[in-house]
Amino acid sequence: MIYPIVKYGQEVLDKPAQPVTAFDAPLQKLIEDMFETMYAANGVGLAAPQIGLSLRLCVIDVSSGQDPNARLVLVNPEIIAREGEQLEEEGCLSLPDFRAKTPRPAVVTARALDAQGQPVEIKGEGLLARALCHEIDHLNGKLFISHLSRLKRDSIQRRVRKMMKAGQW
Repeated sequence: MIYPIVKYGQEVLDKPAQPVTAFDAPLQKLIEDMFETMYAANGVGLAAPQIGLSLRLCVIDVSSGQDPNARLVLVNPEIIAREGEQLEEEGCLSLPDFRAKTPRPAVVTARALDAQGQPVEIKGEGLLARALCHEIDHLNGKLFISHLSRLKRDSIQRRVRKMMKAGQW
């Protein structure tokens, strides 16, 4: 099932998500639906709040579906180490058509549970580091624009408000 993506301005995107506690069949179905939704939207990551669910769950695939081994499921994740810095263009499915050079760590280590509730540790660099930070930020109620300069962030927020008033958002 493909979920509609929640857009910037919705309350679920501004609040920390609730921990996942049940590793059952409904969770497994939700994970598959999230991958399907992410691929349909041409994304490399998707957090549960982006489909309106306040759960600490995200999926990532920096291969965009080309490599089944690149699929990551992170339940209740946290970043435990950061190294270096990268400044690359970043976008968000919840802020369609907006992109900006966003500072992120070059290398990130995250600790989480997998789809079965088993502990995993993932170290990523480049795009994977960026995706880990981006999706875990969503679970903490933050969007990538919070890492931009005040001027750039305000500009995006003004444009979104205009689009909302015009009924285009």
